[in-house]
Amino acid sequence: MILQQILRLSSLFRSAVSVHLRRNIGLSAVVFNKTKELDPVQKLFLDKIREYNTKSKQAGGPVDTGPEFQKDMNESLARLQRAYGGGDLTKFPEFKFEEPKFEETPK
Repeated sequence: MILQQILRLSSLFRSAVSVHLRRNIGLSAVVFNKTKELDPVQKLFLDKIREYNTKSKQAGGPVDTGPEFQKDMNESLARLQRAYGGGDLTKFPEFKFEEPKFEETPK
């Protein structure tokens, strides 16, 4: 009887420890990946993304585009507005769902 309880408790303890270790190993893997040194190609890629992000925030839109880009963008927006009935196509649409009206029918 005592042996069964000890075995049952040891299996519970083992499963709790394994869950705890899996969580810690998962978290430490994320921390380790952030702290280890990146290889030069990854570092260059991240630097270019960060540079583009700052330029994009300063410019307020796409970076290093000429007047032909704006012309093409306006033509595309006009074509889409004709096709889909107007509206502001640069913003995400707002959806309004109405609750259905249910009627109870007597039995």
